[in-house]
Amino acid sequence: MFLNIFSPYKLIFTVQRECRVCLGAPAAWATLATSLLATFSGMTYGQQVDTKKNATSSQRSQPTVVVSQRALDLHRRSFIFDGHNDLPWMIRQKGSRTFEKLDIARPQPELHTDIARLRQGGVGAQFWSVYVPSKTAYDGTAHQMTLEQIEIVKAMVQKYPSVFEMAYTSQDVTRIRAAGRIASLVGVEGGHAIDNSLDKLRRLFQLGARYMTLTHSDSLDWADSSGDKAKNQGLSEFGREVVREMNRLGMLVDISHVSPETMQDALDTSEAPVIFSHSSARAIADHPRNVPDAILKQMPADGGVVMVNFYSGFVVPESARRSRILAEQGRELRLKFGEDADGMKKALAVLDAQHPMLPGSVYDVADHVDHIVKIAGIDHVGIGGDYDGIDVVPRQIEDVSKYPVLTQVLLDRGYSETDLEKLFNKNILRVMDASEKVAAKLSK
Repeated sequence: MFLNIFSPYKLIFTVQRECRVCLGAPAAWATLATSLLATFSGMTYGQQVDTKKNATSSQRSQPTVVVSQRALDLHRRSFIFDGHNDLPWMIRQKGSRTFEKLDIARPQPELHTDIARLRQGGVGAQFWSVYVPSKTAYDGTAHQMTLEQIEIVKAMVQKYPSVFEMAYTSQDVTRIRAAGRIASLVGVEGGHAIDNSLDKLRRLFQLGARYMTLTHSDSLDWADSSGDKAKNQGLSEFGREVVREMNRLGMLVDISHVSPETMQDALDTSEAPVIFSHSSARAIADHPRNVPDAILKQMPADGGVVMVNFYSGFVVPESARRSRILAEQGRELRLKFGEDADGMKKALAVLDAQHPMLPGSVYDVADHVDHIVKIAGIDHVGIGGDYDGIDVVPRQIEDVSKYPVLTQVLLDRGYSETDLEKLFNKNILRVMDASEKVAAKLSK
């Protein structure tokens, strides 16, 4: 089971993202990770079988997926363009920011991502997240750390030039993929990276960033997060100015992580289609990180795309409920324990033991694809797995080699190969192209 082998760094990362607990010292984080690993080790998932017609996939007994030759052939002809992978942060945490210590040309079983598995999964283009923690906004290090994360992406491309190439436009992606390499793009995960400065936003674009998620887990002075109390009831006027400047630059406006009010304000403000780089459907799994139907219904008019996240805490209905509890109670524990790292560690261990995350399966992910297609249409769905940024993944889609398993499930549900090519890459490429055209128009 995946939980028995994931690294302490992933656990630290997840607690920080979901519970927004800032213990401060790295040693405290390591202690917390060790404790929670001990709590989680040996967990098994007892699946509840429910034969009711309206039962979710995680509640029904599901067969193991066998990938057909048809699915494999489709992946050979086409390619996956994934909207969000957190490998750069893992390289920072586990590899000391270099690929000498953590060589992804070799198997890396503690990660979701390495070169062999990217090839096996048919990945042809990837937005690499240059995530830095939300807490860096409070100590003034967010922008500098983001620049360092961009350098990690570029260092990866430089170290493995036969595998990766930097991409900045939709045409770059098509050209690089035709040459047999993986088009590598930069996605900034959280507007805290710009330090309330349009100049810093422009700098990130100049260095290669082609989307920015407006917030991460904390609300900003100018945009509200789905994981925090509102400050603006959506976007402030400066927030709208950020969106307009992103349009002018040709940087995709990513509204994963933001509140529904911020989603709506971004839709109302942006002249270019928006993206959700790694979000799923709230009607299927009720978590604030997911997209409400009221927003999904606007995707056809907007032209945007929702790239489905694979995190069990966002896609499995019961796990979404437990994830909400962990986030809500985690905030309360932070207020209660303050700088008491030992007390926080013990309290979180108890909390996590009381609400273990159920992994679910690839069928749960397919349910989200189905729902987004039902509400928004096949032209407005994509894939944003969030690999190496999550600690619990559904069965049979445990790493970047497993995209063909999802393809097989969708083929079995009646999707055409044309439909699946839209999901794989055509929808996000269309959005990129539209954003580039808007930028060209605005620059005249």
